[in-house]
Amino acid sequence: MPSVAFHTLGCKVNFYETEGIWQLFKNEGYEQVDFEQTADVYLINTCTVTNTGDKKSRQVIRRAVRRNPGAIIAVSGCYAQTSPGEVAAIPGVDIVIGTQDRDKIMPLIKRFQLERLPINAVRNIMKTREFEELDVPSFSDHTRAFLKIQEGCNNFCTFCIIPWSRGLLRSRIPENVLQQAHQLVNAGYQEIVLTGIHTGGYGEDLEDYSLAKLLWDLDKIEGLKRLRISSIEASQITDDVLQVLKGSTKMCRHFHIPLQAGDDDVLHRMRRKYTTAEYAHTIELIHEIMPDAAITTDIIVGFPGETEEMYLNGLRFMERMRFAEMHVFPYSKRTGTPAARMEDQVDEDVKNQRVHEIIHLSEQMQLAYAIPFVGEVLEVIPEKPSKEMLSQGLLAGFSDNYLQVIFPGTEEMIGQIIKVKITEAGVKACKGEFVRIMQAAAV
Repeated sequence: MPSVAFHTLGCKVNFYETEGIWQLFKNEGYEQVDFEQTADVYLINTCTVTNTGDKKSRQVIRRAVRRNPGAIIAVSGCYAQTSPGEVAAIPGVDIVIGTQDRDKIMPLIKRFQLERLPINAVRNIMKTREFEELDVPSFSDHTRAFLKIQEGCNNFCTFCIIPWSRGLLRSRIPENVLQQAHQLVNAGYQEIVLTGIHTGGYGEDLEDYSLAKLLWDLDKIEGLKRLRISSIEASQITDDVLQVLKGSTKMCRHFHIPLQAGDDDVLHRMRRKYTTAEYAHTIELIHEIMPDAAITTDIIVGFPGETEEMYLNGLRFMERMRFAEMHVFPYSKRTGTPAARMEDQVDEDVKNQRVHEIIHLSEQMQLAYAIPFVGEVLEVIPEKPSKEMLSQGLLAGFSDNYLQVIFPGTEEMIGQIIKVKITEAGVKACKGEFVRIMQAAAV
């Protein structure tokens, strides 16, 4: 039996797509082995969101070549899309495929086996208007199902290379989204996480169909217990989306709404599509409908031109928003973006100091959000735990409002909805005790 090994860098969408590519190999009779083992084919799914992403991608490609010089080395993903020549020039790389035509990976491998000539299959992504269908009927590492509903982004923020590596926004046909959602629910998944490059932009390129309509259609699926949006921009939380939050029993009380900066001047330089006042208004509307909803966010620290005053402005705004968690990143120059060419770059030491301060604030906020839930019973879907946790008789999973809860449990509870009483609030995770099993799952 031929073998394939995968290494995925970058975001959740990349991990989703690797799962989709694995299905294609599986259908051709391949077995999957660990990346550190000898395999017949190595596929590296690359990231290009920062210059470091490019560098890490190159290191992993070289590692695969060293592991088995006779193997077929295929490289896909964002770095392969934006710099195909650079990737193809790495000795030992056989196939370069980018962020489209992944569904053609098996014919390309067969062609290479016959001809033994390097293949560069990367096309201009900016001309692509179709969503590439890559079905993922099951997930090897998750008890929550991810469902990709759109691709690409039209925003062109000044710090971001992604429109150039993923192309313009294109939505998946509603019928196909719903068909795969049914498939996932029939496979036993109780939570579906909608994902994409600019997930909240779903439907902007469709006639008479929107994200809100999709959410209502998914809400009607029998057997689905939870629906979560992986990320959505404040400007995309329309009145129609708010109506879904009001009327749906399946929408999770958790929204990841990227802020990036809490100061209007910085937001303007980033070319973001909202002001802090508009952002705050959106959060207010969500809290009116779901008073205890968790709002998580992304923050870029030390963007070019960010003065101490702008930074402190931002800090005060973040405190006001009472986030449940902030994902904090120091600004990193990305070659090819307008921000990388801006002259007033922030000193690295200043940047690092600010990052530490905001991480500290995030930890305080996480605790402040979790404390009121102590003594409450929440529904948790346990993920597959590490061997170490299992040996201690512990499981971990997420509540609908995205608290990670660790509690005593057994392996057969994995993937099921478990009632857990929160006994202790924590920064990264809360502790809980098992109350009862809600419903069995087939995963």
